[in-house]
Amino acid sequence: MSLSAEIKAAILLVLPDAEVHVHDPDGEHFQAIVISPSFVGMPLVRQHQLAMNALKEQFKEKVHAVALKTFTPEKWAGHSG
Repeated sequence: MSLSAEIKAAILLVLPDAEVHVHDPDGEHFQAIVISPSFVGMPLVRQHQLAMNALKEQFKEKVHAVALKTFTPEKWAGHSG
């Protein structure tokens, strides 16, 4: 399994209702977009904590950095980039 797939799977374990997109430009620095109805009414900081806590094991040895963006489905529908 690729590291991108591992990151996606780890996030989905914590947020099974999420849509997760992971981009890997160089094998060490990842970009993840997480869209989840679980985020409705939740502060942005808490959204990021939920997703990042899922990656603790990957951060120990495999992943150098993850740029994370989180969205509710409604915010994602209005997102332009």
